[in-house]
Amino acid sequence: MPSPDINSMIIRGGNVVCADRILENHDVIVRNGVIEAIAPASDSASTVRPLYFAGADDTGTPGFDIDVATGLPVVDARGAYVTPGMVDIHSDYIENIASPRPSVVMDLPTSLYKCDRELVGHGITTIYHSLSVMGHDEFKPKPIRHFENVSKLLDTIGAMKAGEERDHLIRHRMHLRVELDAVDRYEEIKGYLEQGRLDLVSFMDHTPGQGQYSDMLVYRETVNGYHDGKLSQQELDRIVAGRLNCEKMSYDQLAELADIAREQGISIASHDDDSREKVDVMRGLGAAISEFPINEETARYALESGMHAIAGAPNAVMGHSHSGNLSAREAVVAGVVDILCSDYYPAALLDAVFILNKTCGIDLARAFALVTVNPARAVGIDDEVGEVAPGKRADLLVVREIGTGNNGDTMPVITRAFVGGHSVYRTHYPSQPFGYGRPAADAEGIGA
Repeated sequence: MPSPDINSMIIRGGNVVCADRILENHDVIVRNGVIEAIAPASDSASTVRPLYFAGADDTGTPGFDIDVATGLPVVDARGAYVTPGMVDIHSDYIENIASPRPSVVMDLPTSLYKCDRELVGHGITTIYHSLSVMGHDEFKPKPIRHFENVSKLLDTIGAMKAGEERDHLIRHRMHLRVELDAVDRYEEIKGYLEQGRLDLVSFMDHTPGQGQYSDMLVYRETVNGYHDGKLSQQELDRIVAGRLNCEKMSYDQLAELADIAREQGISIASHDDDSREKVDVMRGLGAAISEFPINEETARYALESGMHAIAGAPNAVMGHSHSGNLSAREAVVAGVVDILCSDYYPAALLDAVFILNKTCGIDLARAFALVTVNPARAVGIDDEVGEVAPGKRADLLVVREIGTGNNGDTMPVITRAFVGGHSVYRTHYPSQPFGYGRPAADAEGIGA
């Protein structure tokens, strides 16, 4: 008997996490990589029958269950959450993969394949790689941040988009972070935007004394930390003076870049907003996202002004900002942040969702929206991904909670991931019954 289409299936009996609610014990029906329907699950054993592939001895090898009514293979999600794949719109993680040491840049196409395997295991199905273009960088950047390597990564990501559901496990996008002192790279940045090579652009200003580094002592300690604590006070004074006096792009230049981005349909973000005045300026440029607002007042004003406000998931997991700024947990509870990103630690996204639910009392559907539908809306891809809803691409996760062996505590894990309906990730924890139902396994990885 021929195998059904490998990107069509029924994900059966899970707790389906929609944008604003959880539908318990429901099926998600997927055809040709698109979500067709969500319906109450049918638990009767008569609704499925086992499919067997003929073996060399004609005895057959167990395959996957088939739904009698539709002929579709069945993925058993009973007891699990079925969620959208997570959309991470600000991630520096490619730096760790492509530049594992300060003097090394690995092959970039290969690095993106390595990222595939790492990120899908954390439930990220769409990633916006965030690399900076900077004029002066006192933070000892890895060579992947050198401009020629940023340009190569742009080319690599652009070339792979057409075949992403065929050749890659997840969807890769490019988020270019433009530091205002990158004056010498203005024309190249403008060219990237005009050519439509970017998917998100953000404007940053890490000048000490404002924004993220409004506390000058924190700035000096951070810079010294990147230099292993070996800088003298005089050297730090020189760095601070250099940053305070460096040339920056003018407002007219930023406006030109922003105009081009809007014409190309590229979303714009501001970075480290610390006042209503800065939010107004960035909103005037067309920014739709306020990344890492410094305080609750600014975050609230950004949301009230029609922007999205984003915080780091590591901040939510730790319970505080590593820079001493706005607490992500407090911001979500207060309703002033509507997106979380992985920033520098992809594993934090899923953990943050469950921590916010269990520690802070945030409704689980709302917590998942912070890492799925809300970021998808912010960057304008919510017509395709970010929700478990009919008509959307079937970028889906099966999430289970397993015991940690520590006083009955549990942690969330990804046991299945699908991108465009294709099975791209599958793992099995020995503490769980194999297949979570009737033993079944198939060559394409579709089964239970």
